[in-house]
Amino acid sequence: MPQGSHATIREFTVTGPEAGPYGITAGPDGALWFTLVHEGRVGRMPPGGPADLHPAEPVEAGPMNITAGPDGALWFTGFRGDRVGRIDTAGRVTQFEVPAGGPCGIAAGPDGALWFTLMRTDRVGRITTAGEITEFPLPTSGAMPSMITAGPDGALWFTLNQGNAVGRITPGGDIAVHALPTEGAAPVGITAGPDGALWFAAIGTGHIGRITTDGKVTEFPLPNPAARPHAIVTGPDEALWFTEWGTAHIGRITPEGRIDEHPLPRPGCEPHGIALGPDGALWVALETGALAQVVPG
Repeated sequence: MPQGSHATIREFTVTGPEAGPYGITAGPDGALWFTLVHEGRVGRMPPGGPADLHPAEPVEAGPMNITAGPDGALWFTGFRGDRVGRIDTAGRVTQFEVPAGGPCGIAAGPDGALWFTLMRTDRVGRITTAGEITEFPLPTSGAMPSMITAGPDGALWFTLNQGNAVGRITPGGDIAVHALPTEGAAPVGITAGPDGALWFAAIGTGHIGRITTDGKVTEFPLPNPAARPHAIVTGPDEALWFTEWGTAHIGRITPEGRIDEHPLPRPGCEPHGIALGPDGALWVALETGALAQVVPG
C-alpha cells in the first residue's frame, strides 16, 4: 500500500447473513440507517451500536437504497415492490406506490423533493415529501438507470448501468446523456466530489471515473480489474472512498487519481453501500450481515 494511506477498520454484526445489508446513509439523528434488502426492513445504528430494526413486520417491497430527506426522515427505494418508502426517526414507515419500473437509486434534490431511478423502464422519478410523483422518460432503451446524486450544478446526475453512460437531469426535467469512453463500464455508484466534478464506480471494467459538469470524462483503472467497485462517496479527507464488492476491499482515490486499497477483515463480505457517518468515519454495508467502520488515519 502506498505510504500515506492508512485506515482502521472495525466490523459490527447487525443481522444474520441472510438479511442482506445493502444501502446506508447518515440520518438527521446522529445514527446510521441501512437497508436489509432480503429481509425487507430498515436498520438504525448509532456509531458503535447496537442496531435496531424497523418496522416490526417486514416490508415486502424490499428496501434497497436509502438517503436522508429534506423533511427529517429517511427515504428508501423498494425495488421488488415498486415503492418509495419513508421512515421517520421513530421507525414509522409510510410507502408510496410508484409506476412499475424497479426503483433503485434515490437522492434528495435541490428542489426539496426526492429523485429516484427506475431501472426497468428508463425513467427518472421525482417524489415530493407529500407523495406526489412525476416521471421523466430518458432518451434511452434498456440502459438501466442505477444510482443518482445531487450535483454541484443544481442538477441530478445518474448512472446508466447498461447504457454505458452518465446522465444529468435538471429539476425542470431537461436531460443530457454523456457516453463513457470504455465499453462495458457498467457504472453504478455516483457522488459529488470535493473538486466540483462527479465521480462514479464502473463495476464492469474495474475503474473509477470522473465526469465534469460539462461532460468531460477521465478514467482511473484499479489495480485489480476484477475489484467490481460498487458505491462511492466523498470522505472527510477530500478524497473519494468506494467499495470493491469483488475483492472485499475499501478503496480511496484522490482527485489527482492516486489509488489506495484497504482489505476488509473478512474475505467475501460483499461490501455494497458506503456513507460518511456522523462520527467522521466511513461506514460500509456488508451484505453478509454487518456494518464496517473505516476510520482514515
